[in-house]
Amino acid sequence: MPDTRTPLKIGTRGSPLALAQAHETRARLMEAHGQPEDAFEIVVIRTTGDDRAMIAADRPLKEVGGKGLFTREIEEALLAGGIDIAVHSMKDMPVAQPAGLVLDCHLPREDVRDAFVSRGAARLAELPAGAVVGSSSLRRRAQLAHRRPDLLLVQFRGNVQTRLRKLDEGVAAATFLAMAGLNRLGMAEVARSAIEPEEMLPAVAQGAIGIERRAADDRAAALLAAIHDRETGERLAAERAFLAALDGSCETPIAGLALHAGGGLWLRGEILRPDGSEVIAGERRCSIADAAAAGADLARELLAQAPAGFFDWRE
Repeated sequence: MPDTRTPLKIGTRGSPLALAQAHETRARLMEAHGQPEDAFEIVVIRTTGDDRAMIAADRPLKEVGGKGLFTREIEEALLAGGIDIAVHSMKDMPVAQPAGLVLDCHLPREDVRDAFVSRGAARLAELPAGAVVGSSSLRRRAQLAHRRPDLLLVQFRGNVQTRLRKLDEGVAAATFLAMAGLNRLGMAEVARSAIEPEEMLPAVAQGAIGIERRAADDRAAALLAAIHDRETGERLAAERAFLAALDGSCETPIAGLALHAGGGLWLRGEILRPDGSEVIAGERRCSIADAAAAGADLARELLAQAPAGFFDWRE
């Protein structure tokens, strides 16, 4: 067991949401193993993505460098032994991991829905034609362009506090956040309304926290096994297999959500043209054991329907 002299080191980014997730992880480990807070040390690691995101806040993430920019230094510290585990938002994790690391612990999943945030309108449908909506998510931008082509989309990136400030400054009339992040920050009231998956299917793994460790670290594996949420892991097995088969990255608009249903899983997925002009959607129902196979199969089905150049940019 870790103790106050040799604490388990928990690596994380330094944003308010990342810290909230790290503190939740520590609290669950404390409760599961009956250890004091000082037995688990939170280590903040600044990533290249943090620096580049601040410099290029008005550019798409794909132009800044992609998802890996927000995990590279943390995973390097994990491989070097500077930290023992790393806490991540699963929707931000690339599907491929560095050799020697595993991501097999997930905390209970939060609300998967997107939050509609505005200083004026209470719901997306209330926005007038021509209203400016800010988002840097390719998925959200494509979904919005498909459903409301009358709106004007602008790049809008940053943490929750930054985005709210931009709304106050009139940069945009509305934006989107994840309900999960707002709930974990104790800021659920920021959302004017939550958008149901039937209206806007969420990002793969949205609302889930993943905890990464070294593959050979049996101590960390045993500690994390006590806080792993099996149902979340089962749902993510289908969703991330769907994403992996699509070669998903921050450069492609992809949505997916798996739910437990009838003793198995119900997986919905969609791919979109970046300009929102076309959506291809499908679903699978499968056993828990077949989750990954079903995810990959659904991805292949959608790709087979997509014409050449489906993901090409038209902006």
